Amino acid sequence: MELKLMMEKLGAPQTHLGLKSMIKEVDEDFDGQLSFREFLLIFHKAAAGELQEDSGLMALAKLSEIDVAQEGVKGAKDFFEAKVQALSCASKFEAELKAEQDERKQEEEKRRLRQAAFRELKAAFST
Repeated sequence: MELKLMMEKLGAPQTHLGLKSMIKEVDEDFDGQLSFREFLLIFHKAAAGELQEDSGLMALAKLSEIDVAQEGVKGAKDFFEAKVQALSCASKFEAELKAEQDERKQEEEKRRLRQAAFRELKAAFST
């Protein structure tokens, strides 16, 4: 799911089967998930020319790379700082959503407890 969201945010959405084939291409321990080491392997394989040009992994590598010789060190610094800023904004948004969900869960639990207490009082007065 994280890979799917990342690819969508980078502007290169993938199908479920496409994502599975991307993972399979670098999944060294065959657990169906990408570890950090396997994620870095994507960029190693891209640099070595071991990825197919039309693969989702090559799209990921191209979207995440910068040519320091062309852009210069300052350009690369700006590129990565912009990426970090974008990720932190997304994280803040996700944190806000999680907080709202937690608040709703707490309110729902309080409502259930109040209903249970009311039922107990009602039963006490009904007998």
